[in-house]
Amino acid sequence: MELLAVFPPLLGFLIAALFGKQIGDKGAQFVTCAGMIIAALAACSLFFTVILASHPYTTVLSEWITSGDFTVSWALRIDQLSVVMMCVVNIVSACVHVYSVGYMSHDDHKARFMAYLSLFTFAMLMLVTSDNLLQLFFGWEGVGVCSYLLIGFWNHKHSANAAAVKAFVVNRIGDFGLALGTMAAFVVFGSVEFDVMFEQASAVAENTIEFFGFELHALTLVCLLLFMGAMGKSAQLGLHTWLPDAMEGPTPVSALIHAATMVTAGVFLVARMSPVFEYAPDALMVVAVVGASTAFVAATIGMTQFDIKRVIAYSTMSQLGYMFFALGVSAYSAAIFHLMTHAFFKALLFLGAGSVIHAMSDEQDMRKMGGIYKKIPVTYALMWIGSLALAGIPPFAGYFSKDIVLEAAWADHTWFGNYAYWMGIAAALMTAFYSWRLIIMTFHGQPRAHQKVMKHVHESPGVMLVPLFVLATGAVLAGFVFYGGFVGGGHHGAESGHAEVAQEHHEEEGAHRTTFVVTKEGVHAEEDMNSAPEGPVSVNKIWNKEGFWGKSLFVKDENDTVDAAHGAPFWVKKLPLLVGLIGIGFAYLAYMFFTGVPAVIVKMFRPVHTLLFNKWFFDELYDRLFVKPAFKIGNVFWVKGDQNTIDRLGPDGIAHKTLRAAGILSRFQSGYVYQYALVMMIAVIGILSWFVFRSGNGL
Repeated sequence: MELLAVFPPLLGFLIAALFGKQIGDKGAQFVTCAGMIIAALAACSLFFTVILASHPYTTVLSEWITSGDFTVSWALRIDQLSVVMMCVVNIVSACVHVYSVGYMSHDDHKARFMAYLSLFTFAMLMLVTSDNLLQLFFGWEGVGVCSYLLIGFWNHKHSANAAAVKAFVVNRIGDFGLALGTMAAFVVFGSVEFDVMFEQASAVAENTIEFFGFELHALTLVCLLLFMGAMGKSAQLGLHTWLPDAMEGPTPVSALIHAATMVTAGVFLVARMSPVFEYAPDALMVVAVVGASTAFVAATIGMTQFDIKRVIAYSTMSQLGYMFFALGVSAYSAAIFHLMTHAFFKALLFLGAGSVIHAMSDEQDMRKMGGIYKKIPVTYALMWIGSLALAGIPPFAGYFSKDIVLEAAWADHTWFGNYAYWMGIAAALMTAFYSWRLIIMTFHGQPRAHQKVMKHVHESPGVMLVPLFVLATGAVLAGFVFYGGFVGGGHHGAESGHAEVAQEHHEEEGAHRTTFVVTKEGVHAEEDMNSAPEGPVSVNKIWNKEGFWGKSLFVKDENDTVDAAHGAPFWVKKLPLLVGLIGIGFAYLAYMFFTGVPAVIVKMFRPVHTLLFNKWFFDELYDRLFVKPAFKIGNVFWVKGDQNTIDRLGPDGIAHKTLRAAGILSRFQSGYVYQYALVMMIAVIGILSWFVFRSGNGL
């Protein structure tokens, strides 16, 4: 089954890429979409086999690298963490593939686009099913190459080409850290296999390693280098500048790469390496601080942008910050839970934005929209669902996952945990504000688009709307259904603060009695203590933290913030919801009822607005510190080093001397016999003279 979950996208890519002209655009679309749907169904089947039946396993496909005693196999690690990621990747990718059939209907290169999507999905599946760091690096670089191809897909646009190059270069910086981290892990553990590293983590917890002349804690160094790679791929503060520019790619690319898959690779990496990170507390502190800072900074920028896709892009960056500070406080299950719910509602928002752009004749500036909610009511309703989930309003998915992330940060009871909690609260306020700013500016008010554009505003076709309904289902139900499995553990009733019993149903079979309880933790069963032990297995034994995740995530007992989060005070649990409602209220006041307020606020706080609107000047700062000096150094090496030194003394210099010598010798080729005779006489005299002088010296 794991082969069906991983390899159909590769097969779809090969057929669409190699035989696209023969099968045509429709054939390529059918093959790639069918491959993704098969992979999604297989991943869901694995969910029941691996997680509900608690049966993780590893499938070795072949030996990959053998060098002396060093051997690396190509294997598929099918455990709870990888299956959750496979379900997320395949389901969202299948929706994006089907959506692209309608969205890219007017493009001239549909087969190539669908092939790139499938190749990207296969690379991502290689990443999440890897059994060692080298295989993970293969998938890591694969998604990087595919993101370059997809972001720059419309290569007739200079902005798309520049964005693709920027994404590629910035990610290479992070990837350099990942490569060094892989090498450092091999030095520390003597292997790059996950099982070997995880088994040795506690034994080498106190080891040190020399790095650039400094004696450093070995596991901290390994983790920080790996986190550097995660920062690049997941657009964390410092290596984030590529993400908003990547919106130059087609909207399905934004949904697939920048909402649910590639940008979550860093979160997956840290979660996968949790047995190592747990013994590197300083590295976890860095992860938490960077994640919290990212969540706050991205939210401040998102409030000031007008491009509908860029607003959602900065929202993605902010939510990734939530996931990372959850990882930093050892709440790995909470981070993956938010990753899963976020994938549904953020992909929904991106594809919904694509539906708006499709309706508005490719317009993306929210200042040129407005007054269209009656013309595209289905898209409008679906955007509401995605925004409610993003803002953390119950009973939508974001409410469950964002809350547990914030509660875990508070429950860590460290300075960086508190920092993360309050930065997360501030980001939650701003997230709700800019989400409804987007809704109101896009759909409400007076139409601001040209009359020609407004006449052509229409609802998207069914092939684009059906995937949105699938994602909307996840945005509504994923939090409620999976809360107990992902983060609920054995906490029920008043202990968790989230047990709102909705229904009880009793079934009796002789002496055996099972009570099914529907709570925020999900559906679980409580067995009667007086019933026979050989009765049916309780669902509650599956819907708990240990049974759900198995050994795929590791948390020290003293670091179990998810467990501690269920005992957080009432105000800690409800503050995110309160600030979310306040943010929505502010957005309505500013953009629906008192529309002159935003301009007044901008005028009052002009320097702050300038800072935020210009994205904290990160691009300008990097341009001055790195890009321009790099170009100057490059010009020096190019002109003075390459042209004036290497070429002048090397190939160009030798060629010039050869030409001069040839010019001199060519003068003797005049065609006159007497000149040839003179040259011959001179040569004979010269040779005889050499022999005479040589003989004289010998005497």
